[in-house]
This record gives sequence, structure tokens and C-alpha cells, in this order.
Amino acid sequence: MNHQPTNAVTPFTPRAPISTQALPAHINGLSLVNLAARQRMLSQRMILQTLLAARDDGQRLAEARRSLQIFTESQSHLLATPRQLEPASAQKIAATYHGPRGVGPVIEGFMQLMHSTLEQIERRAPRVSESLIELVGFTDRILEALNTATTAFDDITRAKSDAMMKELAGIVGDIQSVAKEAKVVSFNAQIMAARAGQHGREFAVVANVLSDITGEIDGLTRKAAVLADRNKLAA
Repeated sequence: MNHQPTNAVTPFTPRAPISTQALPAHINGLSLVNLAARQRMLSQRMILQTLLAARDDGQRLAEARRSLQIFTESQSHLLATPRQLEPASAQKIAATYHGPRGVGPVIEGFMQLMHSTLEQIERRAPRVSESLIELVGFTDRILEALNTATTAFDDITRAKSDAMMKELAGIVGDIQSVAKEAKVVSFNAQIMAARAGQHGREFAVVANVLSDITGEIDGLTRKAAVLADRNKLAA
């Protein structure tokens, strides 16, 4: 059922996308997937707070307004993320929100309904109960929409992690190749230093230092390989 306000209320205007240079404290530091997942919790909290606010609970009304503000700011940030993603990921997010079966209109409708309901509660509008019933009936739709959005961000995060691990594995392989070549150089240098006798002393020192360095490289590459394997198993 499309929301049609039963009483005149202040129009709800979503905030413009938030600059990443000045993110609110409740957004800064959260990953996209965690931010999207938190929207689900906020939606349910708002519905509960609004129901309690309808009982002339001023504190709950203020809390519901604050939750709506957080939800709206977070949603603006999520909608702005395609500009920060590579083309394939940006297209996936855009399709999730604005495609033929996009969840954007559902989320926008929920915010509109929440705003108008809170306005009616504050003004003690006579038909606020109708908005409350509609709001409760919106629960499944908004949860499904937010779950879809969270899944999209989770897919992108996993894809990025997989790509990063492949790149790490490639780097480890390159380092191992260099380490093997360095070992050969060090071994040959030690032989040449031994043949040079007294005159090869300084050369032998350099060869030994190079041998120590290749040993450290071996240790680091083994640690990197173990880390890559752990991340792969955890994915």
C-alpha cells in the first residue's frame, strides 16, 4: 500500500549525500556492509520508539526523531558510495537501489512514512492510528529491502577481499622468485670470495650479508603465505 498522508505534514526532504571529509561520528569508521546492516536494526528501533511515542511519551518521540536522522544520514552516505567504487561495484549498488527491482523506493517510502507519523504524533493528529498501523505493516517490506542492500554490500566486500588475496599471493610468489635468485647470487659470491683468498675478504662479507637478507626474505614470505591462507579459510 502506497503511503498517502492523512493529514498535512511538513514535507520530508532527505539530506544531500554526506562528504567523506566530514562524516558524522555514527558513520565514520564503519564499513559499508556494517553500515548497511545497522540500518536494519535502526528501522526496527524506530518503529518501536514511534509506537511508544504515540502514548504521549515525549522522550520516545525525541529518540525516534534522532534515530530517523541517523538512518537518513546513513542512507545518504550509502547512496553516495557508487562514486567511490570501481565501475562494476558501482553498477551493482546502483542496480540494487535504482534498478527495475531496486529497493530505493521502498526505503524512501519508509522514511517518508516515518517522518509523517512522527509529525502527526507531535501534533496529536486525530488519525495518527492509521499511520501507526501502516508503519507496522511496513516492517517486512523494509526489512527485506534492507537485507537486499546489505547483501549487495557484502558481495562487494567479499569480491574486494578475494581480489586482494589474489594480488597478495602474486606478490608473495614474486618475492619468492627474487629470494631464490638472490640465494644463487649469494652462493656464487661466496665461492668467488673463497677462490680470491685474502683479496676476497670484503667480498665474502657482502656475500654473507646478502645471504642473511635472503634468509629474512624467506621468513617474511612464509609469514605472508600463512596469512593469505588464513584469510582464504576465513572468507
